[in-house]
Amino acid sequence: MHPRNLIHAAVNRTTLKHEPKGGWFPEQKISVHDALKAYTVNNAYAAFENDIRGCLKKGMLADISVCDLNLLNCDQEEILKMNILMTIVNGKIVYEREKTKEKR
Repeated sequence: MHPRNLIHAAVNRTTLKHEPKGGWFPEQKISVHDALKAYTVNNAYAAFENDIRGCLKKGMLADISVCDLNLLNCDQEEILKMNILMTIVNGKIVYEREKTKEKR
């Protein structure tokens, strides 16, 4: 699953077609901040790897996805427009979108 789909589902509680209106079990919607935390810090904790991954800090593995949209400041309906520009695993670029390569 693309990260945008997972974050969208957690925040909006709708399908990729924005159905149903208001979302499934709307009381279960979480904030974008909480969704990002769930897929980073909390995920590392659940895997017993919070000592090596889950946040950006000296001594931690640099596993990062760079996207073209600030999810913390955008409208929640815009989440599905997000694109991944670059993925870094253990400090090494493993994916880079073609347009991003051209700019470097």
